[in-house]
Amino acid sequence: MKKVVLSILVLGMSLTACKKNKSQEAADSTSTVDTMLVKQEKSTNDSKTSEAMNTESSVFFKGVGTEPFWSIEIADNMIKFTSLTEAHKEFTVPGVEPIRAADANVKLYKAEVESGSMNIQIAQGACSDNMSDNEFGYKVKVEIKKGNETDYTVYEGCGNYITDYRLNDLWVLEKLGEEEVTVDMFTKELPNMEINTKDNKFFGYAGCNNMRGSIFFEKGLLRFTQVISTKKACMGENKEDEFLKALQSSVEYRIEDNRLYLYNDNGMQLVFKKID
Repeated sequence: MKKVVLSILVLGMSLTACKKNKSQEAADSTSTVDTMLVKQEKSTNDSKTSEAMNTESSVFFKGVGTEPFWSIEIADNMIKFTSLTEAHKEFTVPGVEPIRAADANVKLYKAEVESGSMNIQIAQGACSDNMSDNEFGYKVKVEIKKGNETDYTVYEGCGNYITDYRLNDLWVLEKLGEEEVTVDMFTKELPNMEINTKDNKFFGYAGCNNMRGSIFFEKGLLRFTQVISTKKACMGENKEDEFLKALQSSVEYRIEDNRLYLYNDNGMQLVFKKID
């Protein structure tokens, strides 16, 4: 009889242990699934955040207007219009290449999708939104027609190009044309400059004299303007004049491998290396 009772107790303990193991396995499985879901959700959120940041950083023009309030953002991959009007509260179209009008200071964007069409005109010229003290460098006109609308609604305002944030740095000259530069080509050190994209200004050393000026930026376009320098006499051979002429003749740029390449119609003019 004792053997029977003992056997029953052992069997009961085994069944209890088995149930605990299965419960633990189920809990572990649930925990693993929950962890995977959390990681997947985090990955999705990170992807959305990264996509939003990339879109924001690729925006190269912003415009605003009043009566009614509206805004527009133009990026390589999209054009987004928002306003306080119900009919045109938000309208996004794929990015398109601009059409340059006969007047070189005017660009036209024309985009059409199934839900409607949008035309944008950006004209260089001083502009004020009449609601703040902000001054803009461009006049903006947006025409939108959506759904069953037969006529375009016109929105007028102001805007500015957003200067490429990568330019905001310290740069030292590496090449003048195709020639590698050395210190002995200048008075005491290689020409260098600091670009401030917030104010669109730059200042630095031209090879003998100090220099400063403004930068003019549009998408794909970079010009160094209003350049002035000190008037110190430069002894011996010095390529400062050649450098300043190349700098002011440049109209296009490229940034790659921590280097700033400046071009004009005759080809590459200057190469600067980023200073860490």
